[in-house]
Amino acid sequence: MTFKSTESRLLLILSAFFVANALLSEFIGVKIFTVEGSLGISKFNINLFGVPGLSFNMSAGVLTWPLVFISTDIINEYFGLKQVRFLSLLTAVLIAYAFIIIAVVLRLDPADFWIRQVINGSPVNMDLAFTGVFGQGMWIIVGSIIAFLLGQLVDVLIFHRIKRITGEKSLWLRATGSTVVSQLIDSFVVIFIAFYLNPQYHWSWKMVAAIGLVNYTYKFIVALLMTPILYVVHSLIDRFLGKELSRKLIAEAITN
Repeated sequence: MTFKSTESRLLLILSAFFVANALLSEFIGVKIFTVEGSLGISKFNINLFGVPGLSFNMSAGVLTWPLVFISTDIINEYFGLKQVRFLSLLTAVLIAYAFIIIAVVLRLDPADFWIRQVINGSPVNMDLAFTGVFGQGMWIIVGSIIAFLLGQLVDVLIFHRIKRITGEKSLWLRATGSTVVSQLIDSFVVIFIAFYLNPQYHWSWKMVAAIGLVNYTYKFIVALLMTPILYVVHSLIDRFLGKELSRKLIAEAITN
């Protein structure tokens, strides 16, 4: 099978970018970074619901998740709700598959010479380092996959509903509106499953609400900042497709 038509090549590119960023988000998400420290500013030390000293400590996955949602909105814009739903389900299966393979790899007996390594002058147990990076707990894996699916399904549904009302106008409204709602769900679901339901942590609801709200605030701001990028991508795709084909696909996507 070959991707001869312009629209089929576009769908392949967008889908590959979508899957790649979703998988990247899962794997780099194990690193927690400080937003304030990365920007060179003082920590905010926010107090919410009786939880003191909160700051914007985020999973590194937030760097690529906005790109996932931009891809979602663009695919929805040109190819419709059904294509995004199928791609979201496929990506969730691929994420689960990746974690299964990693679980198998973690059980492999490491070579002696590989375990003892020196990095930047310090001895490192590579097997422990590998397990620490890739050996995410089952609760976190399940929480992230469920949050991803729920967030995606809500995103595409809201985007499609707004598009039916606005037609080709107000791209910013359907893209930003769908993203801020889906990110709200994503921010709380993964924390609720991974840290509230998980008996290893069993956070209080106040802790879940406080950290979820801080995370959502960051994601809300990023969603607004990404709006101009969405228009740039939209413009580039229109040039790639041509004005006539672009309008045809957008019109057909409303009913798909």
